[in-house]
Amino acid sequence: MRILLYRGDGVIEAWARDFAAELPHAETVVWQEGERAAPCDYAVLWAPTPALLDQLWNVKAIFLMGAGVDALLKFGDALPPVPIVRLGDAGMAEQMADYVAHAVLRYFRRFDDYERQAREGLWRPLALQDKKTFTVGVLGLGKLGAPVVRTLRQLGFPVRGWSRTPKDLPGVACYAGMDQLDDFLAGTRVLVCMLPLTPETGNLLDRARLSRLPEGAYLINVARGALVAEPDLLALIRAGHIAGATLDVFRNEPLPAPHPFWGEPRITITPHISALTLREEAVRQIAAKIKLLDQGETVADVVDLQRGY
Repeated sequence: MRILLYRGDGVIEAWARDFAAELPHAETVVWQEGERAAPCDYAVLWAPTPALLDQLWNVKAIFLMGAGVDALLKFGDALPPVPIVRLGDAGMAEQMADYVAHAVLRYFRRFDDYERQAREGLWRPLALQDKKTFTVGVLGLGKLGAPVVRTLRQLGFPVRGWSRTPKDLPGVACYAGMDQLDDFLAGTRVLVCMLPLTPETGNLLDRARLSRLPEGAYLINVARGALVAEPDLLALIRAGHIAGATLDVFRNEPLPAPHPFWGEPRITITPHISALTLREEAVRQIAAKIKLLDQGETVADVVDLQRGY
């Protein structure tokens, strides 16, 4: 068995070492730009180039080193006609839940306001908000969204969720479909965006939809930057309709130095770290799925190209 490995960021040596240890009877090949790939059974990739995809039409399956698939699906008809398998949880759900919980608690306890006051040298206790009315809405209830919902419920926040198709989660007011999106947004004090990026979700959160949130609402985006119309978000923050935003993802990454988000104090920026891939766990998961496929078995997390995730 031969497995091709490639990462667009070039950080591949440790992955190759771990795959060699996990699958000692397989040959691992690290592809370099400009090379002609030797025939391989499987490919394990992150952010591939068109030149690499052109050489993968004979592999049995393509595995991704992460949960997101938009960096691959953007190639459309140029994709090899083979199963594409995304990474499952692999330790990311707990990280994501921690990140979102921290951001929600920061806004609930008004630590963002206290940070601004501290910069101005002000000692001024602020009124405590009522948790019963501090409703958190989670946009996307998949493998990462559902654990975030559970964590927020454990913290005592009222939680509502929206998904493309109906879901039933204990203690959560669930909404589904575009016809229920406006109602979902209207009752949400903190909006947590966890949707995959697809042709249907690009710019989903534009001025019209963000304006459906109640005045003084907050946005937390840990999904993909292109889900949000950035100029619209900035305008609504400056107008006071959106009180603040915590953004871990952006349309262009790294976020360019001249971007106006950097100069807006009500926007908190982190460098796409809300859920980092844990390499050793990811390798174990991918290796186990390769073994199953090689035995003619089925595996979970195969991407539905029609849905885009």
